[in-house]
Formats: sequence, C-alpha cells, structure tokens
Amino acid sequence: MNTPAWFKFVAVLALLWNLLGCIAFFSDLRLSPEDLAKLPEAQQALYAARPGWAVAATAMAVFGGALGSMGLLLRKKWALPVFVLSLLGIIVQDMGLFVLADGLSLAGPVAVVLQSVVLAVGIGLVLLSRKGIARGWLS
Repeated sequence: MNTPAWFKFVAVLALLWNLLGCIAFFSDLRLSPEDLAKLPEAQQALYAARPGWAVAATAMAVFGGALGSMGLLLRKKWALPVFVLSLLGIIVQDMGLFVLADGLSLAGPVAVVLQSVVLAVGIGLVLLSRKGIARGWLS
C-alpha cells in the first residue's frame, strides 16, 4: 500500500525531535559540579532530588523515540513497541520529576509545558505507528 507523502515528513520531524532529546540528555549528563553550581538554586535542588531511575527512564524515552522514528522512516511495524517503551519512559520520567522531586515548584510552569509537549508527541507517535500498521503503511 502507498504511504502518504506527509507520513515521511512527519517521520523525519519525529526523528529530528527525538535526536534533539538525545542531545539534551547527553548535555544533561555532562554537567560538571561547576556547571551545576552556576544554575539557580531551584534547579540545583531539582538535580539533587532526581532519582537515578528517572534519569534511566529519560534515556529510554529519548533513545526509544529516536529508534522508533527510524522505524517509521524504514516503514517497520517494530516502531510501535519501541514508541510504547519510549512513552513509558516519558511517563516514568515525569513521575520522578513532578511527583517525587516536586519539579513543579522547583522548575516552574515552563517545565510543565515542555514536558506536556513531550508527552503529547510521545502519545502522537504511538498513535501514528498504530495507524500506520492498520493502514498497511508499516510492514
């Protein structure tokens, strides 16, 4: 079955979005104690309160999103379970950030908006891959 032209465009955008997430993740890991000391106190507290499993969930979210996006570009069905894992990573990361680390008060409303967009994109990619399988765009 022919895949619509917009599908490839969306898959490329998804890959770029998720590669930006990978870059942000690696940048976050590379912060030195000196870099952390330059951050506002609230952000320093947020970094200190982050559990290790939330950082691992972030890795699962961004790398899963990038791999799933490559699956979309290759028109492969395996994109769906990879996107589901990525979405689970987003949800676990958000639990660590907003529930356990009190990210709302420490990071502020901008972080909530950004994470809401990340969650919406994650859900959208799961739905897109499901639609792609149902319509025969992914094999």
